[in-house]
Amino acid sequence: MISWLKQLKISFGVSFLWLVCLIYFTQGFRSFVWTAVSYQLKDKLELTPSVSQFVTSIAFFPWSIKPIYGIISDCIPIKGRKRIPYLVLATFFSLFPWLILGLSSFLRNSKVQFTILLTLQNIGSAMADVVIDAMIAEAVRSERASFAGDLQSVSWMSMALGGICGSLLGGFALNNLEIEGIFLFFSVLPAVQLFSCFLVEENAVSDKDPSELSTAEKSLIKGVSIDEDKISSVKFNKSTSRQRKNRQNTRETVVTSKMQISDKEKSVGATLFKSLKIAAHKLFMAFKQPIILRPMTWFFLALVTSPNISTIMFYYQTEYLKLDASFLGTTRVVGWLGLMLGTLVYNRYLKKMKLRRILLLAQVGISVLSLLDMVLVSRVHLSFGISDKIMVLFGSALSDGINQFKFMPFLILSGQLCPPGIEGTLFALFMSINNLGSTLGSFLGAGMASLLNISSGSYDNFLLGIAIYFLCTFIPIAVLFLIPKEATGISA
Repeated sequence: MISWLKQLKISFGVSFLWLVCLIYFTQGFRSFVWTAVSYQLKDKLELTPSVSQFVTSIAFFPWSIKPIYGIISDCIPIKGRKRIPYLVLATFFSLFPWLILGLSSFLRNSKVQFTILLTLQNIGSAMADVVIDAMIAEAVRSERASFAGDLQSVSWMSMALGGICGSLLGGFALNNLEIEGIFLFFSVLPAVQLFSCFLVEENAVSDKDPSELSTAEKSLIKGVSIDEDKISSVKFNKSTSRQRKNRQNTRETVVTSKMQISDKEKSVGATLFKSLKIAAHKLFMAFKQPIILRPMTWFFLALVTSPNISTIMFYYQTEYLKLDASFLGTTRVVGWLGLMLGTLVYNRYLKKMKLRRILLLAQVGISVLSLLDMVLVSRVHLSFGISDKIMVLFGSALSDGINQFKFMPFLILSGQLCPPGIEGTLFALFMSINNLGSTLGSFLGAGMASLLNISSGSYDNFLLGIAIYFLCTFIPIAVLFLIPKEATGISA
């Protein structure tokens, strides 16, 4: 382990590894603050399960448009750099909504304003995720390609560690702190992330930066404007033909300079458009490869055809089963441990297995877990002396571990197949497919809850909802032919 860490340190540098681990740790630690958000929606704003899930889906929508952040950072450098400036900007968006929510009770207790600030915060988090993913994709190229799986494992281990810490502290905080205190406490991590951005050096892009050209043109325009002011302030002697001629020549020079500047600005715009066009073409050519397109299509269908009932289950566990925040925090810890175990098992035993077989096993496992949820809601387990807490803990651990078997192949594939120049865009597109599928699945789950009249204190049809979800888990199995037959978890 020590020698492995030393190799990573030599290959990537301490500052880069620290930034990667910190950002992913923060992403995992979000469970600390989002547990508080769930209780704020349920207890303070008194929203129904379907409305609460709808609000959460809206707030997480920025994760579904990650390619936009990716293509901006790939094609529009700031001061000649494509990553660190955008990471700083993203961290600002991640930090200030939590500060505002912690300090303003009005915004915290208003459904619309609360949703807007949560959405803004997710824009920052999603953008930071895109940038660090692109930096990882760039870092594992060429001679360091052999560390692709190792760097992904470090990233997910950091996220899992953050999730464990956040889940353990989240339940304790809810019992000992006010909601606003939790929001303010969490803002410490984005603040540390902001300062850490300046520890990593980034080389300027080789081509001339369009944004810098634009700044230069503006400076030149400003200089010309100053010259005009000076010209207008000079008192010319109208009777002297030579002075009139000098003034005319000066004005012609100013007009010519403005025309040249305008031409340059058009050239900058044309260069930027060309850069975006090339990036879009590269993205299209890369994504249409069967080894990328077909697995991503399957993954999207697997998510969008299954109604997400996680928020409904949260309401059921807290209101009907009377499970407190501390125990739910413990279940999330067990879930993160399951995620870590899933990552280790995948890297050790599954990454060379055929991708179809990996996904088949994972999907069957998800179907079995939905049966456990049906047992929980039907209360059959009580007749065998099994408590609700055991059922919830066992299901949480298995769920996160099995889902990781589905997710890891796509992470590694996307990191290795990103063409140069669009690392942020293509990697973000992979992740957005997952996030958009999850969001649409959440909308589907909210709609199902509304149709079945599942609400706070009324869970008579919840068992039927889980049965519908169970049947939906077989749809992805029916379309496994989309996965290339010879594809494995790490290559075509």
